[in-house]
Amino acid sequence: MDEQLQGRPTAHSRVTLSKIMTAVDVNLYGTVHGGVLMKFVDDVAGAAAARHSGGTAVTAAIDEIVFLEPVKVGDLVHAYAQVNWTGKSSMEVGVKLAAERWDVVGATPIPVATAYLVFVAVDVAGHPRQVPPVLPADVDERRRFKEALIRRDHRLARRAAIQKARAE
Repeated sequence: MDEQLQGRPTAHSRVTLSKIMTAVDVNLYGTVHGGVLMKFVDDVAGAAAARHSGGTAVTAAIDEIVFLEPVKVGDLVHAYAQVNWTGKSSMEVGVKLAAERWDVVGATPIPVATAYLVFVAVDVAGHPRQVPPVLPADVDERRRFKEALIRRDHRLARRAAIQKARAE
């Protein structure tokens, strides 16, 4: 199916999820476990990918995740996601996490993590399906699109270099 799908603006894919972190989310150091935050990142990114693609999308890769600050029990964590770039069936989704400290009234949420994930849209049989192109509308969205292309080029070059090394 090579039909041309109508593009969708970046804003169409934006999703925000919020969650209060509890005692079951902590690690041995008393802060929220990185794996809990990674699942939250994957959840919000999947919602953005599904919204943009109009159906099921599965995680193909986590390009990068950076933890900036520890998250504490009681923090209200907001996850923001949007599709930055689209290929034929794949999409890069950017995610930001910000935490509102439970013990600081009126404080601005602080950035606690950023991530980039690659999703592939799939049909009911699990085969890749075409996604509509993303249409960046402003300077920031165009910058994100260009940076996503750089990450894609690096991913493909790394894969090719590893395959070449394995063949030797």
